[in-house]
Amino acid sequence: MKDFVKKILEEQLGRDFDVEDFYNSSPLLKYLDSKMGAVHGNSKSRRSLANIYAVYSIIYFYVDEFFSNEESYKNFDGYEYTKLFNFYRGLYGGSKLQNHALNSRVNGEFKNKVVSENDNDLIIINNGKYALHIEYLYVDGIDISKIAKKVIEQYITILELKDNKLIGDINLLINLETTDEKKNKLKELLYEDSEARIFEIISYAILKNHYKNTKVYIGYSIKTLKEEYLTLYKTGRTNANDGGIDFVMRPLGRFFQVTEVNNYDKYLLDIDKVMHFPITFIIKTEKTKNIIQSELIDYINKKSKGMKIIEDRYNNAIEEIITINELKYWLEELDDKSINNLLRDIDIYYKLELNILS
Repeated sequence: MKDFVKKILEEQLGRDFDVEDFYNSSPLLKYLDSKMGAVHGNSKSRRSLANIYAVYSIIYFYVDEFFSNEESYKNFDGYEYTKLFNFYRGLYGGSKLQNHALNSRVNGEFKNKVVSENDNDLIIINNGKYALHIEYLYVDGIDISKIAKKVIEQYITILELKDNKLIGDINLLINLETTDEKKNKLKELLYEDSEARIFEIISYAILKNHYKNTKVYIGYSIKTLKEEYLTLYKTGRTNANDGGIDFVMRPLGRFFQVTEVNNYDKYLLDIDKVMHFPITFIIKTEKTKNIIQSELIDYINKKSKGMKIIEDRYNNAIEEIITINELKYWLEELDDKSINNLLRDIDIYYKLELNILS
C-alpha cells in the first residue's frame, strides 16, 4: 500500500481503525493502488491514466448521486459513454486517452491482478452505459467511493507536482549560460534512478544529435548511390502501452528500445514483438555495456536450456547495448549548436508528453 493511500484511509476511517485489514478487504482500493507505481521517481511504471480515469469518471458522478444509497444504486442502469468519456478527456493528462479502458481493459486487468476470473467485473457494461459493481463499492457496509475518489485525486496531484518540477528543471537547463553548465546539468539528470520519461527523452535527444552528422551512402545500384545523414525518429510516447519500439533510425532502419536492467525477460519480449529484428537497447544503468552484454547472454543461455536455435535467435537480435556511460560520453562530444538543438528537443518532447505544447 502506498503511503499516501494509507494516510487517506487513516484520515477517513480514523487512526484506531485497522486500515491494513480494510485495504485488504477492498479489491477496488488494491486495484487502484497497483496502478499508481508512477508516484515513485525511479519507477518505469506507466501512469495508467486511462484505466484510473475510467474508474474515476464513474466514481465522480456516483459520489454526488448515490453515496451510501445502496438501494437506489441497485436500480441504476449506468452512465452514458459520452458523459464519462468527455469528462475524463478533460482531466489532467487525459486529452489523448481512448475508450479502451471503459470498454474492456479495466475488467481484464482487474480479474488478472486482483480477483479471479470467476468474480464480478469491476465495470458493468450495459449497452453503452457504465457503472461500477456494487460489490466493490462497499467494504464491511462502508461506502468507499469517497475514499477511492480521494486516492485518485491525490495520485494526480502527486503527478502534477512531479511534472511541474521537471518542467522547472528543463527551463533552468535551457536558460543556463555556458555549454559546460548545460552539459553538467544534463549529466545530473542521467542516473539510474532518474524519472523514466525524462531519461527516455534525454536519451533520444543525445542520440539524435550524436548520429545526425554521420553520412551513409544508399541506393539501388552503385550509380544511384545518394549521400544521406542518419536521422533518429521518436516513434511514440514514453511508457505508451502500444507494443511499439521507442526510436527508429533512417535510412538504416535500426530499432532502439529504452529499458532498465531489472528484468532481462523483458528484453526477450521486446525482441519477440518485432519478430527477432535486431534491436539496440538503451539501458538506464551505470554498469558497463560489457557487463550488461555478458549478463544478458548468460540469461539467454539459461533460458534456452542449451538449445542453440534459441540462443542464436536472441543473441543475433541484440544489435548494440548503450548505457548511461555512452550517453554521457557522446553528450560531452557535442558542440554548442548541437547542445542547443538537444535542449530544444527535450523541451518539445516533454511538453508533448504532458499535452501542453502550444
